[in-house]
Order: sequence, then C-alpha cells, then structure tokens
Amino acid sequence: MKNYSEDANRQYHIQVAKGEVGRYVIMPGDPGRCEKIASYLEEPEKIAVNREFTTYTGMLDGEKVSVTSTGIGGPSAAIAMEELYRCGADTFVRIGTCGGMHPEVKSGDIVIATGAIRMEGTSKEYAPIEYPAVADFDVTNALVRSARENNCDYHTGVVQSKDAFYGQHEPEAMPAGYELMNKWEAWKKMGCLASEMESAALFIVAGKLHVRAGACFLVMANQEREKQGLYNPVVHDTDMAVRTAVGAVRNLIAADI
Repeated sequence: MKNYSEDANRQYHIQVAKGEVGRYVIMPGDPGRCEKIASYLEEPEKIAVNREFTTYTGMLDGEKVSVTSTGIGGPSAAIAMEELYRCGADTFVRIGTCGGMHPEVKSGDIVIATGAIRMEGTSKEYAPIEYPAVADFDVTNALVRSARENNCDYHTGVVQSKDAFYGQHEPEAMPAGYELMNKWEAWKKMGCLASEMESAALFIVAGKLHVRAGACFLVMANQEREKQGLYNPVVHDTDMAVRTAVGAVRNLIAADI
C-alpha cells in the first residue's frame, strides 16, 4: 500500500481511485473489522487507509468486491458511500452492531433492516423528513436468504438511527431527555427492532444516488430485556453478521449475472 495523500485522482476522504473497488462493497463501521471481513475474499489487498476509512479489495465468486469502513454515524457513512459510488460501486451492504429494542430481539441475533427511523441529521440534508429511509428490496432479500443459509436467528423490520450514543443510554441526563424518552417509547410501540447509527443516512444517500443498499447487524444486547429482568448477555462476536453479509453479496452476484 502506497501513500496516496497527494494524488488528486483519489477521493478526498477514502483515498481510493476508480478501478480499485468493486461494484459490491461491504461497509462495517469499525476499521478494525475490515481485515476480518476481507479474509472471506480471495487475494484481498489493502487499498487505502485514511482517517476512519480503511478499504480492502479482493475477489468473490469471480467478481471484484470491496470492504470499506465508515467510522461511527451518518456523516462519515454518507461520505464513504458518495466517494465509493464515484469510484464505481453501486451495491452496498452495511454490517455492524446494534442494541435491541423489541423484547424478542435477543443478544447474538441478527437484525436485517427493512427501513430506518431518521432520528439523525445527515439524511435531512439530502431529502425532506417525509421521505422514508428504506433498504433495497433485492439486497434485503439476499440478506434474508443468507441468514437462513447460515441457520442464524434473525429478525427483519425497522431500526432506529440516531446520532448520540449516550442520548440513547443516558437520556435522563440530557437537557432534551424528555424528547428522547418520549420518542423511544413511540418507537417501541411501533415495533422498532433495534437502535444503531448509520442505516437511515445510507438508505437516503443510496436513494439520491440511485444505488442499492441494505444492512444487517449483530445484536450486542437489549436494554429493554434488561429492564424486564430477561436474560441479556453482552455479545461481541460479529462472525455470524459477517457471514450473513458476505453470503448476501454472493447471492447478489449470482442474481446479477
């Protein structure tokens, strides 16, 4: 891997150029997860590292596939998608972690987002709040099929996307906590599955770019189960979520031929 910081042909933030990424990109948040995900590819090569953005590219079932980290939250996730699109990518699978909200969503389960509550700021600079943040149908189906193929416990439905991690976990300490707590209860009554930080922005940016995006998450824990005294261990092993995402890309490659 070379130092490309002065190369004007490279995207400003992710430092990747056209031809270095595939049309399919798996997008974790944590740069530290990129190497693990890339290990599922054939002959993965580290393309670039800049800020929170780490990119690997390799082959999967005869197609060029990339892995690019986005960092935490909507702003950096939107930047990554915009710049990857300019390098030729058109299909994005977000893989990350979430906190469960629905009592039936347990630690270690997989959540596949069909849509996201836009309780973040990035998407509001793309589309009016009335426009829904929804996942691509084909990508979602590919994720569901992969979850079934991997025999994992999974859920499909709406997730909440937020900007403030501690606004979720310590709302009573926030000056605007009254709003956070009231909306949290509303999301629960609507059957929201889990809370995370990137999906709404990615789904809206994908709509603006006319590309495909979907998302799956490992449920690390569920604070609502904890409140009810239900079994609620904290799980950190993302392997099943990674396998679900990689399997989904395989399914999409096969369907796109």
